[in-house]
Amino acid sequence: MKHFLSFEDVPDIEKLLDQAIKYKSSPLIDKHIGQGKRIGLLFLNPSLRTRLSTQVAAANLGMEAVVFNVDKEGWALEFEEGAVMSGNTVEHIKDAAPVLGKYFDILAIRTFPGLLHQEEDYCEMYIQQFIKYAGVPVLSLESATLHPLQSFADVITIEEQLTKHAFKRKPKVVLTWAPHIKPLPHCVANSFAQWMTGWGKVDLIITHPKGYELSESFTKGATIEYNQEQALRDADFVYVKNWSTFQPYGKLLEAGSEWMLTGDNWKLTNQAKIMHCLPVRRNVELSDEMLDSPFSLVTEQAANRVWSAQAVIAEMLKEFNK
Repeated sequence: MKHFLSFEDVPDIEKLLDQAIKYKSSPLIDKHIGQGKRIGLLFLNPSLRTRLSTQVAAANLGMEAVVFNVDKEGWALEFEEGAVMSGNTVEHIKDAAPVLGKYFDILAIRTFPGLLHQEEDYCEMYIQQFIKYAGVPVLSLESATLHPLQSFADVITIEEQLTKHAFKRKPKVVLTWAPHIKPLPHCVANSFAQWMTGWGKVDLIITHPKGYELSESFTKGATIEYNQEQALRDADFVYVKNWSTFQPYGKLLEAGSEWMLTGDNWKLTNQAKIMHCLPVRRNVELSDEMLDSPFSLVTEQAANRVWSAQAVIAEMLKEFNK
């Protein structure tokens, strides 16, 4: 695995999943494979779980992790080819990335969509420019369209529940849109859909108000249901997440608060486990009643971010030994 940007970069999901679960039971079993290697964690937008979990994962493998908040601590970067840099940007990615490639063995990048121009966000210019010019493996800590380490942690979380409860049928997983006070990116929703359908061990239903359809390139293989009550009926897992519109791009429509997951609509489920990637706006996206219930998996999901990152970084380190 040279680069890790999406589910498509994983040659064997079951093998990677087994490795993550092994690391969870024995975090330091491979504590020497990253010895003498350095990973640069570059953040173009804020982070809590992604930053800390990746630092812990790298340390478990013996790597040195260096964190750099590009948006606060560095020069404003220019990513456009042929740009006339007479504005606010100070350094071009063509000059910065090759230097970073000399400092680090792996670059881990977290970017964020502008939600202004769909084509610009969906071509993944920022992270692709790092890949083009850095000359070292690149790991996505979230991009304009996908959040693969989060989705892999979600797979780990669901797999643990399947093992614990010995499901006798294919579980029903529902990704439900939730209200929010502002438009949010599609990254988590796109990525969750891609990993669930790619994994193939669950039936995925995506429910949202009309107008919030996601790109079919990520939702192919899932069932789309506009009636949330119908979607929630007999669900085994419910993943709650807001996202903005795809067409027109990056907008917040007037869907009401009735889409918030509460104890009332949760009763339609098969005592479903509740999932959310965090951070969550309590009593907007999810009620306190649900978040604080014994059915909530949000803390387990966040904890599993360490093992998703550790398994992926370990696979990337293997490239150095070939």
